[in-house]
Amino acid sequence: MKRRNIHEGIVEDEDDYLKTEIPDNSGDETDSGEEDESSVEEDAGSDEGDSVEEETEEDYLDSEHEEREGSDESVTGDENPKENIYVSSQSLEGGKSEASSSGIGDEYEYDSSDEEDIRNTVGNIPLKWYDEYSHVGYDLEGKPIAKPQRGDQLDRFLKKMEDPDSWRTVIDPSTGAEMKLSDEDVQLLERLTENRVPDGGVNDTEPWNYWFSSQDVMQTPIVNVPPHKRSFLPSKDEAKRVAKLIHMMKMGALKPLSMVKPKVEGPQFYMLWDSDDKAEDIKRIESHIAAPKMRLPGHAESYNPPPEYLFTEKELETWKSLEEEPWKRKYQFIPQKYSNLRSVPGYGSFVKERFERCMDLYLAPRARKNRLMIQPEDLIPQLPKPKDLQPFPTVCTIIFKGHTGYVRSIGTDPKGQFLLSGSDDGLVKVWEVSTGRCLKTFEIGTPVRSVAWCPNNALSLVAVAAGHKVFLLNPGVGDKLVVANTDQILKEEPDQGDYVAPPKIKTAVTWEVPEHQYWDKGIRIIITHFKEVKQVTWHPRGDYFSSVMPEGANRSVVIHQLSKRRSQVPLSRPKGIVQCVLFHPIRPYFFVATQRYVKIYNLAKQELSKKLMTGARWISSIAVHPGGDNVLVGTYDRKLQWFDLDLSSQAYQTLRHHSKGIRCVAYHRRYPLFVSGSDDGSAIVCHGMVYNDLLQNPLIVPVKILRGHEKVDDFGLFDVLFHPHQPWLFTSGADATIRLFS
Repeated sequence: MKRRNIHEGIVEDEDDYLKTEIPDNSGDETDSGEEDESSVEEDAGSDEGDSVEEETEEDYLDSEHEEREGSDESVTGDENPKENIYVSSQSLEGGKSEASSSGIGDEYEYDSSDEEDIRNTVGNIPLKWYDEYSHVGYDLEGKPIAKPQRGDQLDRFLKKMEDPDSWRTVIDPSTGAEMKLSDEDVQLLERLTENRVPDGGVNDTEPWNYWFSSQDVMQTPIVNVPPHKRSFLPSKDEAKRVAKLIHMMKMGALKPLSMVKPKVEGPQFYMLWDSDDKAEDIKRIESHIAAPKMRLPGHAESYNPPPEYLFTEKELETWKSLEEEPWKRKYQFIPQKYSNLRSVPGYGSFVKERFERCMDLYLAPRARKNRLMIQPEDLIPQLPKPKDLQPFPTVCTIIFKGHTGYVRSIGTDPKGQFLLSGSDDGLVKVWEVSTGRCLKTFEIGTPVRSVAWCPNNALSLVAVAAGHKVFLLNPGVGDKLVVANTDQILKEEPDQGDYVAPPKIKTAVTWEVPEHQYWDKGIRIIITHFKEVKQVTWHPRGDYFSSVMPEGANRSVVIHQLSKRRSQVPLSRPKGIVQCVLFHPIRPYFFVATQRYVKIYNLAKQELSKKLMTGARWISSIAVHPGGDNVLVGTYDRKLQWFDLDLSSQAYQTLRHHSKGIRCVAYHRRYPLFVSGSDDGSAIVCHGMVYNDLLQNPLIVPVKILRGHEKVDDFGLFDVLFHPHQPWLFTSGADATIRLFS
């Protein structure tokens, strides 16, 4: 136990008293002496580490006995046995001096009490209550403790500069006095700020001292309680805590002290007229943006410009006439010529231009634009080479000559052995593809607008649209048995039964069997329309075919059935002028192309299924992919659009390769090819691969430009068509020829 000497007989704390027992005088002196000796031994044992000089046990007991005798003389009061009284530590000074004179060390010479020396007795109250007084409290004698003279800030600064120990000087808040910290105190504070053990003599890494040896440990537990189940299972709370620490370490929120950079507290700068919480102010300092440079003066601004920069009289009048619209002037000044630099007068617009320059700098946006270093080659998509996408038509092998007018339409039989063509000269010709010979010629008498070969292999039949009529012809080529069966079927008129055509259809379409003179020419059936027919197209099965009359208003599209020889009008109110129609190759869909839109109708449900938004001014032709999920649209405003019906109603890709309007487009039935023909006299063949994977977009690559047709009256190609089985292309143009590219 640590003690402190008390001066002037004033007791500060209850611990400064020695609690002793007064022995009973009537009792046995031996017993009292033994008790005193035992108490002295306990005190000596507790204060043994605090004494300055080490003493032997006998000398220490002698000195304690002398002190006890001196203290017994000063005790007064009741003589009851073993009465507890408090004795002032001042009465022990006599014994301490005797012990010192006898050469025995004083146990109170070294003061190591943990209690502070309380000089201010005001208690635990706020010291700010004494701010208005000249003293800070009262000492043990009740006298006021005066505040020390602190001086002004300059005095403190000079004292700090002169005193080398100013850094370890602190102020006692209870007395206001300055106190200097010792080296041990400084070391203690440093260890506390570093979160270390305050005592420097403690070894944190010393090995653990096992208090029990293996022989002393009991082999059996004291309580025979079986361990709980949770002692064998890992703690979920600890696992969550460890996972959280690992996540913080990965995210960088938890770092060791060696990686944490200390915060450098420097001088704090602030904006004088604005707040300092704007990042823009820091950006202007760290990343300076230079002001835009002025335009350099040209030759016209010289004091001696070349003669061609001087205004003529006409230019001068024009410059003066634009006084109300000065932004239209070529120069904002009149170029003048002087013989020398000294003759140049002052510039009248100097102040105005300087003011405008200052306004430009003031209002200029302070923004830094990051330039993307992108090479032009990176913007071009990585497409396969055309030679890797073969086969596709490349050269012209056969030219079919025989027509004298525009060859507006062509078609092939399902096997690809024969070619059909119709021209403005009123002739329909049948050609042999392999040799290029004209096998048959049919005279229609009026310009032929469209021809189509029936896709049914059991019939030898073609449809020809000329004027107001649609002729069904038997070309008489190919298998003779099929030709004979076709005539036999068409001679027998089907039984109409109770069917009566509506008046709307009677006035629009009329079926008739031709006379013998037309039968000998190959014409088997004539269908008369009330308006001029522009297009005729077959259904993939060969029983239905459709005709288009752009001027027919609500009866512009008519669908005919060959087996029953009936007609019907599917569209009651087609919005816009119908340009062309097509049947879906697989599903019961019907494509109707107007000037701006392509509408897809479901014939089974008799409703509008989808509307394709082309954004074109005038649609010329359409083509449907053999798979039925993609549509090709050609327009007169030089755009070729690819639509993916499963993706969107907008164009998936738009190609602008032609210099003039596109008149015809076509897909190949077997190969991933499509072609577009234009009035510029060229046909562009493209590779169009459609994948079965719906997540993969079609691959569209232009592979070849085919030229050969001559332009006549600004017309180029009228029709393009692929061979049914081979990668060959047929083209017909305004030069009255048909070309085969293979």
